[in-house]
Amino acid sequence: MRNPKRKTSKGRVPGDVMEAAAKRVCAGQSVRDVADETGIPKTTLHRYVAKMNTEESPRFTPNYFVNRVFSEEEKKAFLNIYFETRVLAYEYAVRNKKKFPSGWNETKSATYDWLYGFMKRNPSLSIHSPEATSLSRSTSFNKTNVAAFFGNLKQVHEQHKYQAGRIFNVDETGLMTVQKPPKVIAAKGVKQIGQITSAERGVLVTMVGCINAQGNSIPPLLVFPRVNFKEHILHGSPPETVGVANPSGWITKDLFLQWMDHFIQHASSSKENPTLLLLDNHESHCSIAAIDKARDAGITLLSFPPHCSHKLQPLDRTVYGPLKTFYNAACDSWMLRNPGKRVKFDFDLRRYF
Repeated sequence: MRNPKRKTSKGRVPGDVMEAAAKRVCAGQSVRDVADETGIPKTTLHRYVAKMNTEESPRFTPNYFVNRVFSEEEKKAFLNIYFETRVLAYEYAVRNKKKFPSGWNETKSATYDWLYGFMKRNPSLSIHSPEATSLSRSTSFNKTNVAAFFGNLKQVHEQHKYQAGRIFNVDETGLMTVQKPPKVIAAKGVKQIGQITSAERGVLVTMVGCINAQGNSIPPLLVFPRVNFKEHILHGSPPETVGVANPSGWITKDLFLQWMDHFIQHASSSKENPTLLLLDNHESHCSIAAIDKARDAGITLLSFPPHCSHKLQPLDRTVYGPLKTFYNAACDSWMLRNPGKRVKFDFDLRRYF
């Protein structure tokens, strides 16, 4: 597999060619003549001739092991991370204070040369062209992927013997300040039927929910589309709800770390009281910091196969559908009780649930 972005020809001379050239020099030919004929740089050939004269069993290929960023043990740990990327490799190297090329700091990720070399050293990995999301959802949910997930689930369950109350599922969902109008009965032939909503375009608030296999839940974390969070926004929210701000309203890696602290506190997770956390492989969940925090708190992270969470994720299948149904009903009721007003962040939902 050749990398088109490779910027060097280093290590391109096969070992047998280098050995034959070094033997010709040792037999009396000049380094310059042999280098010109074989295309090997003179300094490189001279170095290998010196090795042949001084070492008993010299090697005629570059020893890249001395320049590897990760040790064999660290490489095995890295391979166990399901969502390996160049960015994750950079974060892993920084966290472990490894020596790596300065170019990594410019892009905050490993280079393509490192990635191709890493894959070459690990033949179990290969590059695949991703499919469109809609097609992926229809093709990824298959017997092989599902069996692999439940195989991993069985393995970690047998290893730790989790009770139902120690198995959790976390997922995010978006709640809009503009509700979806319910269906109504009208006379046949009527083309347009209006329903009052808060506005034509709403504001997205992300909710991070978490439940366990016993039916209990962790207080949610709400991500509001603001630069700065204000405590009054949580008026009417469930007890111990955590509120944070992000201009986009979406979850990020840093905000997910805040949720991890929130989860560890309420789940009382530790190495003596371990927990299993099921989650999807969203980019906000995929960081070295989150993996380290989970490991220190005795949390085993198990991700669903890509594009399969709509079938396997308990929150998607059982909780978020009814939640949005009741949320829309609460918004409709509030709009009818408060004519002329709009739904805002401090909308009190407790009276409707």
